[in-house]
Amino acid sequence: MSENSKSIGETLRDARIAKGYTLDDLQQTTKIQKRYLIAIEDGQFSDLPGDFYVRAFIKQYAETVGLDGNELLDQFSDQLPSTKTQEYKDRVNEENPETRSAQRKVDDRTAKIRRQVPIVAAVVVVVAVLIGIWYASTKNSQQSSSSQNVDSSSVSVSGSSQKASSASSKASSKKAKKASSSASKASFSKVSTSGTTTTYDMTNAPKTKTVKLKSSASAWVSVTSNGSTVWQGTLTAGKTQSVKVSSSATSATFNLGNAPSTSITIGGKKTTNFNNLDVFRYDSFIDNQ
Repeated sequence: MSENSKSIGETLRDARIAKGYTLDDLQQTTKIQKRYLIAIEDGQFSDLPGDFYVRAFIKQYAETVGLDGNELLDQFSDQLPSTKTQEYKDRVNEENPETRSAQRKVDDRTAKIRRQVPIVAAVVVVVAVLIGIWYASTKNSQQSSSSQNVDSSSVSVSGSSQKASSASSKASSKKAKKASSSASKASFSKVSTSGTTTTYDMTNAPKTKTVKLKSSASAWVSVTSNGSTVWQGTLTAGKTQSVKVSSSATSATFNLGNAPSTSITIGGKKTTNFNNLDVFRYDSFIDNQ
């Protein structure tokens, strides 16, 4: 405790009276409400707004009546509220210009960040949407290219004359009858494979080379014979398209836009399940797997 027998309030009151000031004079000079001045003189510090204002008002009071405020606070520190309370520290920080300036900077940065958050979020959303569109577009393009490669097919047909033995007129006659009786039994047999092209022999090819095209789905087809286009167009699902190739033709090529759905019938022999590029020839059938 202070060694002074007087309290801090009594010391201040004596100094005020010595100066000839009334409480009204002191209130006008310090701008401290009269009731707070009375509370200080009576030692009723709990009537003041807070611990910080106890010391602040006492210091201002002391300096107004000619006393050293800091020295007085040190002298009677045991009679005053503690300076270690959180309230006191907060008020000191608020009253400190540097602290207020630093706090304003922090508040300004916080406000700026809060303003920018919606903008950043919007940018992130836009970028994500653009990436999604690009990814979907790229994927669709790859699928379209892959589908085109799978469905596209080419079919080529060429024919070679059957070699008949002329050992005797009787043998020729028998062979002609045998060929005639088996004309409806056209068939294919694999001959060779080169790269992606597999060649098949077509035996018992008909003299009248009428080809029937049919597809279970809409499909574009082109038929070329000996280098000239015989027919091209789009097959309607479920309908048959007949294409007549010249009997003197030695080759024919079929380009199929939807190979898996298309079937080709030659001389009563139906072919299906084409994969990728499929090529056949009369007397030779080429399946490009």
